[in-house]
Amino acid sequence: MLKPRGWSVAQVADLGEIVTGRTPPTSRQENYGGDVPFISPANLDGSRWVVSSVSSLSGAGLRHARLLPAKSVLVSCIGILGKVGQSPVPVATNQQLNAIIPGPGVDAHFLYYAAHRFKNQLEQEAGLQVVPIVNKTRFSTVPLQLPPLSEQQRIAEILDTLDEAIRKTEQLIAKLKQVKQGFLHDLLTRGIDDNGELRDPARHPEQFKDSPLGLVPLEWEVTSIADLCASVIDCPHSTPIFMTDGLLVARTSNIKAGRFDGNGASKVSEGEYARRIVRLEPRPGDVIFTREAPVGEAFVIPDGMRICLGQRVMLLRPNPRRLDPHYLVAQVYSGAVARRIELLTGGTTNPHLNVADIRDFPIPAPPVHEQYRIASALGDHDRWLDHEAIAVGKLRLIKVGLMEDLLTGRVRVPVGVGKS
Repeated sequence: MLKPRGWSVAQVADLGEIVTGRTPPTSRQENYGGDVPFISPANLDGSRWVVSSVSSLSGAGLRHARLLPAKSVLVSCIGILGKVGQSPVPVATNQQLNAIIPGPGVDAHFLYYAAHRFKNQLEQEAGLQVVPIVNKTRFSTVPLQLPPLSEQQRIAEILDTLDEAIRKTEQLIAKLKQVKQGFLHDLLTRGIDDNGELRDPARHPEQFKDSPLGLVPLEWEVTSIADLCASVIDCPHSTPIFMTDGLLVARTSNIKAGRFDGNGASKVSEGEYARRIVRLEPRPGDVIFTREAPVGEAFVIPDGMRICLGQRVMLLRPNPRRLDPHYLVAQVYSGAVARRIELLTGGTTNPHLNVADIRDFPIPAPPVHEQYRIASALGDHDRWLDHEAIAVGKLRLIKVGLMEDLLTGRVRVPVGVGKS
């Protein structure tokens, strides 16, 4: 193995103590339910720090296992090979994990990142076994390039900084998603007044009225989807003849979270497309809605998209003078339509909706100019979410490249004071 100047070629056994986990007898309940997290490969979910586990060990259970110190690096060596995690607190593991307790001259933070490079070697060691297994002896001989401690610390510091940026962006995305649920509810029940403010039923009850759906603003009406749409039609009851190239087909598997995912989307010929649009040709601004497998996904056809209906979907064409399509999709996910879907399908083993049911769905309808304001506010929030999702995707790509460069010595770093 070629190595950068000043680095050594080591084996896993040179990095510290290797500990293969053990599972205490599950027939003895007193072994479980204590304070020590009991980690399996299922707990290595791609995050660095293993912070939770379904199972835990008692003091009795620990007599059959080994308590690992915090910052031990955990590597899966049975089943899915090369999953990596690190323990922020003392833990025990099952037999599918080998742990490395870093020894002198090995930085625990660096070792976590370096362990990601074991995967290919572990898969080669396991060969073509039905259940891939790399035992402790073979795991101990996996090679890696090891820089001096000061360089390990500097590499770890750089990657830790990038990991922290990823973590904070992921936290922001999670918070934005959480906020969106409350934001959606408020917008779809209270609306936005002419001053751009959410109406407040507690402070201004005179601005609201009773309706079949509960309190709604005075200016709103409650009516059916059919009353607000120019057309509501079902899909052709036939399976399309698919092709590798051609025009898009709206299938339920490609519709999720208000969007159509074109990756791997099915396509049909011009002739098949023409047969599937006899009743109505979908156009930008129409809403495609899934009524089965799964129920209740929807998206607005964007400008420039030519698409026909697959199976188990419907086309809703809003009357532009009465219904904004983006407002309708919001109601599908978090408003009166979502609640009606839950009422009709909750608890069923094969949930589906009939076309007549969907036509009759009650929906609160603000004046269309207010629907635009609501849809615009939601669009701004979604664009913020998209921006952060793109940012975290870029950070992850940067991390992959940096790990490859730094952990192979292809790019050397100036050595300063690192982490201990």
